[in-house]
Amino acid sequence: MSHIEIEHGCARSVEGRDALMPLPCRVLAVSQETSDVKALRITSLQGTRPFDAKPGQTAMLSIIPSGECMFCVSSQGEDYLEFTVKKVGFVTEQLHALRPGDAVGLRGPYGNWFPYEGLRGKDLLFIGGGIGMAPLRSLITYLFDCRSEYGAIDLVYSGSTPDDLVFCREIQEDWPRIDGVTVHLSVYRESPGWDGEVAFTAPFLERLGYAPDGRIAVLCGGPSLFRTCLASLEKLGFAPEDIITTLEMRMKCGIGKCGRCNIGSHYICLDGPVFSIAELHKIPGALH
Repeated sequence: MSHIEIEHGCARSVEGRDALMPLPCRVLAVSQETSDVKALRITSLQGTRPFDAKPGQTAMLSIIPSGECMFCVSSQGEDYLEFTVKKVGFVTEQLHALRPGDAVGLRGPYGNWFPYEGLRGKDLLFIGGGIGMAPLRSLITYLFDCRSEYGAIDLVYSGSTPDDLVFCREIQEDWPRIDGVTVHLSVYRESPGWDGEVAFTAPFLERLGYAPDGRIAVLCGGPSLFRTCLASLEKLGFAPEDIITTLEMRMKCGIGKCGRCNIGSHYICLDGPVFSIAELHKIPGALH
Protein backbone atom coordinates (compact mmCIF):
# COMPACT_ATOMS: atom_id res chain seq x y z
CA MET A 1 0.00 0.00 0.00
CA SER A 2 1.29 3.39 -0.93
CA HIS A 3 1.09 4.95 2.53
CA ILE A 4 3.45 2.32 4.01
CA GLU A 5 6.94 1.36 2.85
CA ILE A 6 7.71 -2.30 3.55
CA GLU A 7 11.21 -3.69 4.05
CA HIS A 8 11.94 -7.34 4.93
CA GLY A 9 8.28 -7.94 5.82
CA CYS A 10 8.04 -4.94 8.17
CA ALA A 11 6.77 -1.42 7.81
CA ARG A 12 9.75 0.93 7.66
CA SER A 13 7.87 4.19 7.27
CA VAL A 14 4.31 5.52 7.17
CA GLU A 15 3.68 8.47 4.87
CA GLY A 16 7.42 9.21 4.96
CA ARG A 17 7.62 9.11 8.77
CA ASP A 18 9.42 6.54 10.95
CA ALA A 19 6.79 3.83 11.52
CA LEU A 20 7.79 3.45 15.18
CA MET A 21 8.02 7.15 16.07
CA PRO A 22 4.84 8.58 17.66
CA LEU A 23 3.71 12.06 16.73
CA PRO A 24 3.45 14.37 19.77
CA CYS A 25 -0.25 15.24 20.11
CA ARG A 26 -2.73 16.43 22.69
CA VAL A 27 -6.27 15.61 23.72
CA LEU A 28 -8.78 18.01 22.19
CA ALA A 29 -11.98 16.65 23.76
CA VAL A 30 -13.28 13.70 25.78
CA SER A 31 -16.83 12.33 25.86
CA GLN A 32 -18.25 9.55 28.03
CA GLU A 33 -20.13 7.16 25.74
CA THR A 34 -20.92 4.34 28.19
CA SER A 35 -19.81 3.43 31.70
CA ASP A 36 -16.59 1.92 30.32
CA VAL A 37 -16.21 3.59 26.90
CA LYS A 38 -14.88 7.07 26.14
CA ALA A 39 -14.34 8.85 22.83
CA LEU A 40 -11.04 10.77 22.66
CA ARG A 41 -10.49 13.47 20.06
CA ILE A 42 -6.78 13.88 19.35
CA THR A 43 -5.21 16.89 17.63
CA SER A 44 -1.63 17.78 16.69
CA LEU A 45 0.38 20.31 18.69
CA GLN A 46 -0.36 22.73 15.84
CA GLY A 47 -4.11 22.20 16.24
CA THR A 48 -4.52 20.23 13.01
CA ARG A 49 -5.59 16.68 12.18
CA PRO A 50 -2.50 14.54 12.92
CA PHE A 51 -2.81 12.65 9.62
CA ASP A 52 -5.43 11.50 7.13
CA ALA A 53 -6.97 8.07 7.74
CA LYS A 54 -9.30 6.13 5.51
CA PRO A 55 -12.37 4.35 6.97
CA GLY A 56 -11.23 1.20 8.75
CA GLN A 57 -7.60 2.18 9.27
CA THR A 58 -6.00 2.01 12.69
CA ALA A 59 -3.46 3.93 14.74
CA MET A 60 -1.41 3.41 17.92
CA LEU A 61 -2.31 5.71 20.78
CA SER A 62 0.35 6.01 23.50
CA ILE A 63 0.67 7.57 26.91
CA ILE A 64 4.04 7.82 28.65
CA PRO A 65 5.04 5.81 30.65
CA SER A 66 1.96 3.56 30.63
CA GLY A 67 2.30 2.12 27.11
CA GLU A 68 0.33 2.10 23.88
CA CYS A 69 -2.67 0.37 22.32
CA MET A 70 -4.06 -0.06 18.81
CA PHE A 71 -7.42 1.50 17.97
CA CYS A 72 -9.40 2.11 14.83
CA VAL A 73 -10.01 5.72 13.83
CA SER A 74 -13.73 5.90 14.57
CA SER A 75 -14.19 9.35 12.99
CA GLN A 76 -12.23 12.44 11.98
CA GLY A 77 -12.71 16.16 11.53
CA GLU A 78 -10.70 19.05 10.20
CA ASP A 79 -8.61 19.30 13.37
CA TYR A 80 -8.85 15.88 15.04
CA LEU A 81 -8.91 12.09 14.86
CA GLU A 82 -11.34 10.33 17.19
CA PHE A 83 -10.73 7.03 18.95
CA THR A 84 -13.29 5.00 20.89
CA VAL A 85 -11.60 3.49 23.95
CA LYS A 86 -13.12 0.72 26.07
CA LYS A 87 -11.56 0.38 29.52
CA VAL A 88 -10.25 -3.19 29.67
CA GLY A 89 -6.79 -2.95 31.27
CA PHE A 90 -3.96 -0.81 32.58
CA VAL A 91 -3.23 1.30 29.49
CA THR A 92 -6.87 1.94 28.67
CA GLU A 93 -7.44 2.97 32.29
CA GLN A 94 -4.73 5.61 31.86
CA LEU A 95 -6.29 6.74 28.57
CA HIS A 96 -9.65 7.09 30.33
CA ALA A 97 -8.01 9.40 32.86
CA LEU A 98 -6.91 11.88 30.16
CA ARG A 99 -8.36 15.36 30.04
CA PRO A 100 -8.41 18.02 27.29
CA GLY A 101 -4.92 19.43 26.87
CA ASP A 102 -3.11 16.30 28.08
CA ALA A 103 -0.20 14.98 25.99
CA VAL A 104 -0.42 11.73 24.02
CA GLY A 105 1.57 10.05 21.27
CA LEU A 106 0.05 8.82 18.02
CA ARG A 107 1.49 6.75 15.19
CA GLY A 108 -0.18 5.55 12.03
CA PRO A 109 -2.27 5.18 9.98
CA TYR A 110 -1.86 1.42 9.65
CA GLY A 111 -3.49 -1.29 7.57
CA ASN A 112 -5.89 -1.26 4.68
CA TRP A 113 -9.40 0.17 4.71
CA PHE A 114 -13.00 -0.58 3.87
CA PRO A 115 -13.39 -0.68 0.05
CA TYR A 116 -15.61 2.39 -0.06
CA GLU A 117 -14.84 3.13 -3.71
CA GLY A 118 -16.06 -0.31 -4.78
CA LEU A 119 -19.21 0.12 -2.69
CA ARG A 120 -20.51 3.12 -4.61
CA GLY A 121 -24.09 2.68 -5.78
CA LYS A 122 -24.68 -0.36 -3.54
CA ASP A 123 -27.07 -0.90 -0.64
CA LEU A 124 -25.21 -1.59 2.61
CA LEU A 125 -26.14 -3.59 5.70
CA PHE A 126 -24.08 -2.94 8.86
CA ILE A 127 -24.17 -5.42 11.75
CA GLY A 128 -22.40 -4.69 15.02
CA GLY A 129 -22.39 -5.19 18.73
CA GLY A 130 -21.08 -3.04 21.58
CA ILE A 131 -17.64 -1.56 20.88
CA GLY A 132 -17.84 -3.08 17.37
CA MET A 133 -19.67 0.13 16.48
CA ALA A 134 -16.34 2.01 16.42
CA PRO A 135 -14.94 0.69 13.11
CA LEU A 136 -18.42 0.60 11.56
CA ARG A 137 -18.86 4.25 12.46
CA SER A 138 -15.71 5.21 10.55
CA LEU A 139 -17.28 3.93 7.32
CA ILE A 140 -20.86 4.99 8.07
CA THR A 141 -19.93 8.62 8.74
CA TYR A 142 -17.86 8.65 5.54
CA LEU A 143 -20.91 7.44 3.61
CA PHE A 144 -23.01 10.18 5.19
CA ASP A 145 -20.56 12.76 3.85
CA CYS A 146 -20.96 11.27 0.34
CA ARG A 147 -24.60 10.24 0.75
CA SER A 148 -25.68 10.62 -2.90
CA GLU A 149 -23.02 8.15 -4.07
CA TYR A 150 -24.38 5.16 -2.12
CA GLY A 151 -27.63 3.25 -1.82
CA ALA A 152 -29.70 2.41 1.25
CA ILE A 153 -27.88 2.13 4.57
CA ASP A 154 -29.28 -0.25 7.19
CA LEU A 155 -27.81 -0.75 10.66
CA VAL A 156 -28.50 -3.67 13.00
CA TYR A 157 -26.79 -2.88 16.30
CA SER A 158 -27.05 -4.61 19.68
CA GLY A 159 -25.67 -4.46 23.20
CA SER A 160 -26.15 -6.26 26.49
CA THR A 161 -28.14 -3.30 27.85
CA PRO A 162 -29.05 0.17 26.53
CA ASP A 163 -26.06 1.53 28.48
CA ASP A 164 -23.73 -0.63 26.35
CA LEU A 165 -24.78 0.97 23.06
CA VAL A 166 -21.96 3.30 22.00
CA PHE A 167 -22.92 6.63 20.35
CA CYS A 168 -26.51 5.71 21.18
CA ARG A 169 -27.95 9.23 21.06
CA GLU A 170 -26.71 10.07 17.57
CA ILE A 171 -27.54 6.59 16.30
CA GLN A 172 -31.10 6.75 17.64
CA GLU A 173 -31.87 10.42 16.99
CA ASP A 174 -29.63 11.74 14.21
CA TRP A 175 -28.94 8.86 11.85
CA PRO A 176 -32.58 7.88 11.10
CA ARG A 177 -33.20 11.45 9.91
CA ILE A 178 -30.75 10.97 7.04
CA ASP A 179 -32.35 9.97 3.76
CA GLY A 180 -32.23 6.23 3.10
CA VAL A 181 -30.90 5.30 6.57
CA THR A 182 -32.71 2.74 8.76
CA VAL A 183 -31.60 1.81 12.28
CA HIS A 184 -32.57 -1.37 14.15
CA LEU A 185 -31.46 -1.58 17.80
CA SER A 186 -31.80 -4.41 20.30
CA VAL A 187 -30.55 -5.33 23.77
CA TYR A 188 -29.91 -8.80 25.09
CA ARG A 189 -32.00 -8.54 28.24
CA GLU A 190 -34.91 -6.53 29.57
CA SER A 191 -33.81 -3.18 30.98
CA PRO A 192 -35.67 -0.40 32.81
CA GLY A 193 -36.82 2.30 30.41
CA TRP A 194 -36.10 0.23 27.29
CA ASP A 195 -39.17 -0.31 25.10
CA GLY A 196 -37.29 -1.50 22.01
CA GLU A 197 -36.34 -4.97 20.82
CA VAL A 198 -34.95 -7.52 23.27
CA ALA A 199 -33.04 -10.09 21.23
CA PHE A 200 -29.59 -11.39 20.46
CA THR A 201 -28.13 -9.97 17.27
CA ALA A 202 -28.19 -13.07 15.06
CA PRO A 203 -31.85 -14.06 15.54
CA PHE A 204 -32.81 -10.38 15.35
CA LEU A 205 -30.96 -10.13 12.03
CA GLU A 206 -32.69 -13.23 10.69
CA ARG A 207 -36.10 -11.96 11.78
CA LEU A 208 -35.51 -8.71 9.89
CA GLY A 209 -35.04 -10.94 6.84
CA TYR A 210 -32.58 -8.97 4.73
CA ALA A 211 -32.10 -10.56 1.32
CA PRO A 212 -28.79 -10.09 -0.54
CA ASP A 213 -30.23 -8.49 -3.71
CA GLY A 214 -26.85 -6.91 -4.47
CA ARG A 215 -26.49 -5.69 -0.88
CA ILE A 216 -23.08 -5.74 0.87
CA ALA A 217 -22.91 -6.67 4.57
CA VAL A 218 -20.30 -5.20 6.92
CA LEU A 219 -19.94 -7.16 10.15
CA CYS A 220 -18.03 -6.21 13.29
CA GLY A 221 -18.29 -7.49 16.85
CA GLY A 222 -16.91 -9.91 19.40
CA PRO A 223 -16.16 -13.58 18.57
CA SER A 224 -19.61 -14.86 19.53
CA LEU A 225 -21.48 -12.15 17.62
CA PHE A 226 -19.21 -12.55 14.62
CA ARG A 227 -19.65 -16.32 14.49
CA THR A 228 -23.44 -16.33 14.93
CA CYS A 229 -24.13 -13.37 12.64
CA LEU A 230 -21.88 -14.77 9.93
CA ALA A 231 -23.94 -17.98 10.04
CA SER A 232 -27.14 -15.90 9.86
CA LEU A 233 -25.91 -13.91 6.87
CA GLU A 234 -25.00 -17.12 5.08
CA LYS A 235 -28.46 -18.53 5.93
CA LEU A 236 -30.02 -15.39 4.44
CA GLY A 237 -28.11 -16.04 1.22
CA PHE A 238 -25.18 -13.61 1.40
CA ALA A 239 -22.15 -14.81 -0.55
CA PRO A 240 -18.73 -14.79 1.19
CA GLU A 241 -17.42 -12.10 -1.18
CA ASP A 242 -20.34 -9.84 -0.16
CA ILE A 243 -19.55 -9.92 3.58
CA ILE A 244 -16.78 -7.63 4.86
CA THR A 245 -15.23 -7.59 8.32
CA THR A 246 -12.24 -6.20 10.20
CA LEU A 247 -9.75 -8.13 12.35
CA GLU A 248 -8.23 -5.07 14.02
CA MET A 249 -8.39 -6.67 17.48
CA ARG A 250 -5.60 -9.03 16.42
CA MET A 251 -3.19 -6.19 15.63
CA LYS A 252 -0.40 -5.36 18.09
CA CYS A 253 2.61 -3.43 16.76
CA GLY A 254 1.01 -2.30 13.48
CA ILE A 255 4.14 -2.76 11.36
CA GLY A 256 4.66 -6.54 11.02
CA LYS A 257 7.49 -6.62 13.56
CA CYS A 258 6.15 -8.48 16.58
CA GLY A 259 4.47 -11.36 14.72
CA ARG A 260 1.53 -11.53 17.10
CA CYS A 261 -1.10 -10.90 14.42
CA ASN A 262 0.15 -13.39 11.86
CA ILE A 263 -2.18 -16.12 10.60
CA GLY A 264 -0.10 -18.51 8.52
CA SER A 265 1.88 -16.36 6.11
CA HIS A 266 -0.41 -13.34 6.53
CA TYR A 267 0.07 -10.41 8.88
CA ILE A 268 -3.20 -8.72 9.82
CA CYS A 269 -1.45 -5.36 10.28
CA LEU A 270 0.10 -5.47 6.79
CA ASP A 271 -2.48 -7.46 4.80
CA GLY A 272 -5.58 -6.23 6.70
CA PRO A 273 -7.32 -5.57 8.99
CA VAL A 274 -10.22 -5.39 6.50
CA PHE A 275 -11.07 -8.60 4.64
CA SER A 276 -14.01 -10.15 2.87
CA ILE A 277 -15.14 -13.52 4.19
CA ALA A 278 -14.11 -14.98 0.81
CA GLU A 279 -10.55 -13.77 1.45
CA LEU A 280 -10.55 -15.20 4.97
CA HIS A 281 -11.67 -18.60 3.67
CA LYS A 282 -8.35 -18.73 1.78
CA ILE A 283 -6.29 -18.14 4.97
CA PRO A 284 -6.10 -21.31 7.07
CA GLY A 285 -7.26 -20.63 10.64
CA ALA A 286 -8.50 -17.08 9.99
CA LEU A 287 -12.11 -17.89 10.82
CA HIS A 288 -11.38 -19.88 13.98
